[in-house]
Amino acid sequence: MDDRDAVVATVTDYFEGWFDGDAERMERALHPALAKTGVGFDKLGAAFMESMNATDMIGWTGEGQGVARKPDGFTFEVTVNDLYRHIATVTVHSTVYREYLHLAKTPDGWKILNALYMSMT
Repeated sequence: MDDRDAVVATVTDYFEGWFDGDAERMERALHPALAKTGVGFDKLGAAFMESMNATDMIGWTGEGQGVARKPDGFTFEVTVNDLYRHIATVTVHSTVYREYLHLAKTPDGWKILNALYMSMT
């Protein structure tokens, strides 16, 4: 498997793991130092940020929080925007989220190190 395919496989583990409640796949996809930020807006239109880490994401995945948010007809598309040696940037378009991901190649494979997302709803 070349690096581009490995990056896509990592991101697929992340998305499918979340929506299938598979904490093992989620853990496999994430770097332990993950910094993930969600951007949202309150009822008055003021922006807010929600920060989370790998422990949060793995725990919430195991609790089935993603399963509860999976809509009928769920799809996602992974676009590798750039891949340079041991780093990559990826955009994911899904029926639920837009995500911008940064990955790093580690001795254990490609891992998601940073994530910025916004809900599509």
